[in-house]
Amino acid sequence: QVQLVESGGGLVQAGDSLRLSCAASGRTSSIYAMTWFRQAPGKEREFVAAISWSGDYTNIGDSVKGRFTISRDNAKNTGYLQMNSLKPEDTAVYYCAGGPRCMSVRSTCDYWGQGTQVTVSS
Repeated sequence: QVQLVESGGGLVQAGDSLRLSCAASGRTSSIYAMTWFRQAPGKEREFVAAISWSGDYTNIGDSVKGRFTISRDNAKNTGYLQMNSLKPEDTAVYYCAGGPRCMSVRSTCDYWGQGTQVTVSS
């Protein structure tokens, strides 16, 4: 089993920045990549970004490309989502996810964190 715990969400104004963290524990060797999704009220869960633990794979979703970056600290088993130039439409619950094949498709992710709320006011 793998446990994922997100932190760093909050209420910010448009144009501000936030950094989300996702700490992994347990059988972390079964995770190929740390992947971030988000879900706004009434909308489908959307892929945001992913990075492999080896660093050889990085993917950023089109809706956040150029504003969000993803990184990881293998020594801490922690992934980070740096969110800059936040917009009200970025308001959502942000989830980190993982699994052997979890890269950008929700159904391929076996493990999920509890989510952290990000609210961007205009």
